[in-house]
Amino acid sequence: MISGRCGLRRPVGLALVLLASTAGGWVAAEAHTGRQPLDIRVFARVPSPGQPEPVAIGPHRTVFVGTNQQGKGDADAPSKVFVYSHRGRLRRGFELDGQDLESDHGIQGLAFDGRWRLYALDRSADPRVVKFDLASGAQRTYARFRDVPSCMASGRDRNCSATVGDAAAGPDYAAFAPDGRLYVSDIDQALIWRVPGGGGRPRVWFTDPRLENVFGPNGIQFMADGRTLLFAVTAQGPSAGDPTEGALFKLRVRRDGTAGRLRRFWTSRPLDGPDGFAIGRSGRVYLALAGANQLVVISPHGEEMARVPATPIENQAMDVPMDGPASAAFLGRRLLVTNQTSPAAGSGDPDHWAIFDVYAGERGLPLFRP
Repeated sequence: MISGRCGLRRPVGLALVLLASTAGGWVAAEAHTGRQPLDIRVFARVPSPGQPEPVAIGPHRTVFVGTNQQGKGDADAPSKVFVYSHRGRLRRGFELDGQDLESDHGIQGLAFDGRWRLYALDRSADPRVVKFDLASGAQRTYARFRDVPSCMASGRDRNCSATVGDAAAGPDYAAFAPDGRLYVSDIDQALIWRVPGGGGRPRVWFTDPRLENVFGPNGIQFMADGRTLLFAVTAQGPSAGDPTEGALFKLRVRRDGTAGRLRRFWTSRPLDGPDGFAIGRSGRVYLALAGANQLVVISPHGEEMARVPATPIENQAMDVPMDGPASAAFLGRRLLVTNQTSPAAGSGDPDHWAIFDVYAGERGLPLFRP
């Protein structure tokens, strides 16, 4: 494990001014820990097959990280889940069974239920949710996703995608609702799936032309009320505005289970590439920008508060630069952010396969684990 300050004194100081003015406790937290808000350190390195994307906190504060090779890293190896202690020590790793290694494959999302069973989204030739029993090591398929037709081309209004083109399923991130249903973003088909409690056949729960782009719906999490989904779009559809911009959208689950009105919460800069995120108890959103190689903090009202690293020069000065930051999860008052390496970098740089420890100075909003 490598640790050390990243040398972001001026931008982090700016972040402190911005954040301390909007939420109490930041200055006190700095004095208690010796760390400034948004101070970045390396939590751990990630071994082959590399390309770490999803991160989730398991029992006893253990940290679970999945590899999403998709033709990069060790592309011929099965995808793996690595398990770290809360101090960043690698404890073990296990492979995802049943992948077609001749096709692109990777673990795109991770989630836990209330009994600490792990659910992994396998984005491969057989897109599915795989359920792990950590005690026995047993794996089984919890749900399978399918290629649905374009609503426009097929004339359907249900179980279709509101897209011009047709793409295979791309399960990306998952969030449990309080009732046990699993909501899964589909980055390729511009939709959100809903998997029944206990698993089974997913149904298209929501789709909209504003979500269609080369990379669409991404990170997803329920907000504090347990009825409102917040989700990222890496790049929005042309009908929503500039297609180089990403966004965060809010979408309410109505009492009858249907989707409410799609509401924009925040819009990114061009080519930011919003990816995974985590919500703090304050309501602030900590969002990984895979294109910009930054972490952005967004207020509960959808206003941008701070970005780190502040500039590309400061990023390159870090022990490990941010290179395709992908997912985020709270570990106490720290935010763990995976560094997948940029898709533009070809196979990526193995020296950049890492997990960052970003001091948030607050705890995360509790996830629903039915």
